[in-house]
Amino acid sequence: MPAPRQLRDLKMITAIGGGHGLGRVLHCLKFMRKRLIGIVATTDNGGASGRLRQHQHTIAWGDIRNCLSQLTQQPLAAEVLNYRFNEQHELHGHNLGNLLLYTLDQLSTRPIDGIALLSRLLNITTRVLPMSEMPVDLVAETHEKIQCFGEVHVDQLCRMPLQLKLEPSVQATPEAVQHILHSDLILLGPGSFMTSIMPPLLLAEIRNAIAASPAPVIFIDNLIAENSPAGRLSLSERLAWMQQQLGPLAIDLVISNHADTQLTIPTINTVMPARDARHRHDPVSLLHALERAVTLLY
Repeated sequence: MPAPRQLRDLKMITAIGGGHGLGRVLHCLKFMRKRLIGIVATTDNGGASGRLRQHQHTIAWGDIRNCLSQLTQQPLAAEVLNYRFNEQHELHGHNLGNLLLYTLDQLSTRPIDGIALLSRLLNITTRVLPMSEMPVDLVAETHEKIQCFGEVHVDQLCRMPLQLKLEPSVQATPEAVQHILHSDLILLGPGSFMTSIMPPLLLAEIRNAIAASPAPVIFIDNLIAENSPAGRLSLSERLAWMQQQLGPLAIDLVISNHADTQLTIPTINTVMPARDARHRHDPVSLLHALERAVTLLY
């Protein structure tokens, strides 16, 4: 009998999501270097990203910047990327990393060229890709048939919407689709369910690539329930809602510490929280959980 396949043996891992959750996963797996790909949600319309989007026709840069800051080996570089101008500055509320990415985008043919340039400057070999290179927003249709526009408002809904969609209709980044098709493992989450995990999956090209890929799919659950309608659902209810929105999307294994008797998917529940933040996964225990998952799946 052949030896179990190990995480480090995989030729390509694709992690999909947004916010701090995706950055945490990429940080945990950055030893994979070129064999690790991050596909980032770009629908954020709050905070510094929202301010930049208000004045410029651009994608949301905040989650991409956060992923790069967690991938860099240089602590000072991470501080520079995450630097936020204070209220005494005319750029108050803006984030230096976001402005840098936007500037590089203006000097490049495509947004991914600017990201690649900054990655080279920071000596980051993991590829970070936006889910789409075109500006797009998340829109929810409520049960009362009201259109709720933008991530900020979607997370403030009282209950799960009837439907989530992207407006306008945009294409997925072609390189992201190709990486999914050639992956040995696909990771979803952790992060805000409706505003970090769902947006990339709402793109038909990404959804179809996941379905066509032979790679097993792992869903990484949040350690603490998020403050949104999704946070009031059990994991099995969230996955059922996802299937309702997207159609068949096979999840092969779940990493979750929350007991759910309705789940019929293999579950690993050994992840510990970080010492400095209970809502963030400890990278060592998350890595061990992923290693065990690969052994089970292969």
